Amino acid sequence: MTEETRRPTSVQLTRTSALHYEVTNARGGTITIGSGESADFTPVELLMAAIAGCAGIDVDLYTHRRSEPDRFDVVVNASRVKDDSGTRLEDIEALFDVVFPEGKGGDQARKLLDRGIQAAHDRLCTVSRTIEIGTPVDMRGAAGR
Repeated sequence: MTEETRRPTSVQLTRTSALHYEVTNARGGTITIGSGESADFTPVELLMAAIAGCAGIDVDLYTHRRSEPDRFDVVVNASRVKDDSGTRLEDIEALFDVVFPEGKGGDQARKLLDRGIQAAHDRLCTVSRTIEIGTPVDMRGAAGR
């Protein structure tokens, strides 16, 4: 049996104007979110970006010590579904387009690529693992409203 490790994490969303928000993390980083009426990312796009970023970092950790890639792109595609049970994404796929240079380091990195992608999917990518496992989300109002 493995030991469970828990590390609290949080972000705060603040409304800046109608349908526009700023999200701040514990380190002071910020991003803006919108409803799709502007260039700001929507929450769904951020979820897709989080899948790409999380899996991409995991794969990069597997391969970059052997060789720096000439190209490293991850495209996440999904279908937005709206039916009687509500709205959600289905058919989520993360497609890696990674090219390493010729030579020993590139050859070693290419050999690790598929294993890195599989490890990201099976156990490392917190974002996609959370989605696949189906972790419940508790939503409630805060005291002092």
